[in-house]
Amino acid sequence: MFEKILIANRGEIALRVIQACKELGIATVAVYSQADRESLHVKLADEAICIGMPPSVNSYLHIPSIISAAEITDVDAIHPGYGFLAENPYFAEICEDCNIRFIGPTPSNMRDMGDKASARQIAQRAGAPIVPGSDGPVANKEEALKIAKKIGYPVVLKAVAGGGGRGIRVAHNDISLANAFYTAQSEAEKAFDNPKLYIEKYIENPRHIEIQLLGDKKGHIVYLGERDCTIQRRHQKLLEESPSPVLNHKTRKEIGQVAVKIAKEIGYINAGTIEFLMDKSGHFYFMEMNTRIQVEHPVTETVTGIDIVKEQLRIAAGEDLGYGQSDIEIRGCAIECRINAEDPAKGFIPSPGKITKYHVPGGPGVRVDSHVYAGGFISPYYDSMVAKLIVHARDRSEAIRRMHRALNEYVIEGIKTTIPFHIKLLNNPYFQNGQYSTNFVEQMATLEAEAEG
Repeated sequence: MFEKILIANRGEIALRVIQACKELGIATVAVYSQADRESLHVKLADEAICIGMPPSVNSYLHIPSIISAAEITDVDAIHPGYGFLAENPYFAEICEDCNIRFIGPTPSNMRDMGDKASARQIAQRAGAPIVPGSDGPVANKEEALKIAKKIGYPVVLKAVAGGGGRGIRVAHNDISLANAFYTAQSEAEKAFDNPKLYIEKYIENPRHIEIQLLGDKKGHIVYLGERDCTIQRRHQKLLEESPSPVLNHKTRKEIGQVAVKIAKEIGYINAGTIEFLMDKSGHFYFMEMNTRIQVEHPVTETVTGIDIVKEQLRIAAGEDLGYGQSDIEIRGCAIECRINAEDPAKGFIPSPGKITKYHVPGGPGVRVDSHVYAGGFISPYYDSMVAKLIVHARDRSEAIRRMHRALNEYVIEGIKTTIPFHIKLLNNPYFQNGQYSTNFVEQMATLEAEAEG
């Protein structure tokens, strides 16, 4: 096992990695920008080094500064968390060249699945169902129009190097496709320095189901059940739950086995997540793979009892999983609400600032993953996440009631948060019955506006 690692990230995920390391007896090094000097992960790490100015490009995305910090502190490995450099194969290669272990998949794993068109082809080879669409990037608007006529509208344009909901546009006819092509292409180039797009049939009102995987260096790969991440706003997840209220035992097993086959096709190592869309008829289709730990990993940890961050560390250190698929058991139901510094009453605009009062909920089955504290700041430079509130219960009904209770106990003053939105969501009868799709949040807003009108 490692003696010391550097966490190349910030916020709650940096703190989460520090916690796992402490339980394994591993020393930790935090890096931080000038804006994060008083952050909790800086205070709780064994060592901390400032790596630059607040903008990410000058700090958390600046590879030379991170590698220098790692060499100065003589660490064995680097954990990238999620976001920033977590899915950057070049960064992983630099780490290995400097004799520093990268805690994550191989650079080839990241390249294979980071290119969305390549990932579709890999999924096809593994026998996974995929949404009808282009075999690779579309060369131009004319080719996109030709494919759209073949597969039928509506269609969706997606950035080949996409993520976080950027570079995605839906088109319902030739005119909207022409406009969407240039808009998505421009957004993709700005966000990912790669303007290439591919095109797929747009599945209306789908469920978003993802499968958590773990794979060791000897080729053993298991899936840890599924997460239902359907509650989203502009392709950004707001609430996740496990197990999904719409999967039966047969489909759950089938989709898990398909995910494992895809991962084995590329010899995947470490933690990863394969995401699927499910249509109204219950048919599922491969969408993409995230070659890192997910924001919503606590949902899976809660229902399986497996510490995914510790597993990442063990696998990266060369240890075998030590268990098989038959050893994985899903217990009860877990729900996670992402608490963001946003004002839902004003279109979810960001609400950075000083937290003047902070009290976390407690009691049986309640977990809070957060990096904030009373007197701390939510910076305007980074993601607006304040915390992840996770509850676990015997069944979904009890989990919903427990989450409702925990949200009402949660006190965060000085900034606006999405807690009122989550309470409203939990009270919605369609959510309570598990009857929702990826556009459910927009539907809620429309219904509210009509009621007020």
